[in-house]
Amino acid sequence: MSRAKTRNFLVLCHLWLAGLLAPLFILVATTGGAYLLGQKGEVVETPIDVPAGTVLDPESATVEADIRAIAEANGLDIDFETLRTRPGSITTRPTTRDYVSFSQGDDGTWTGTYNQPNFVYRMIELHKGHGPATFRIYQILAALSLLLVVIGGLVVGFMAPGYRKKTGYSLAGGTAVFVLLAFVL
Repeated sequence: MSRAKTRNFLVLCHLWLAGLLAPLFILVATTGGAYLLGQKGEVVETPIDVPAGTVLDPESATVEADIRAIAEANGLDIDFETLRTRPGSITTRPTTRDYVSFSQGDDGTWTGTYNQPNFVYRMIELHKGHGPATFRIYQILAALSLLLVVIGGLVVGFMAPGYRKKTGYSLAGGTAVFVLLAFVL
């Protein structure tokens, strides 16, 4: 394959991947910017009844069933995929839709809340990778695709004689700004 055909092929791949990834990149850009500007979304928390004497052991084989039973007893239809456990707390995931969370008090008693996130919070949670498992797989594939888009764009820039210097200067400038902001200033 000639250099021109290779370059055209790489440009086509670059454009296809960029187009396919545009919705996710728009999500990441807007939610990342909103988060950095202090717009983190809101969650309406409603206390739920946790029966007295309830023990939620994250290591227990029945912890998921125990949480489903508590949610059902409170009339909640919570469909969760996984649990995020930390010492003294358990949260159902994904948190991009209604979820429940439990906290253990100093006296060992458990309390729970039913959480209803607003749109901004849901989108930020998607950004953070706290969404459904299938969306997380999509994010992983998108990350790999982004790497290919960037590398492909650089290769195309360096392959075209008219763009070599511009690509090199741009790469050097971008690298310098990154290093300065991330590690020096």
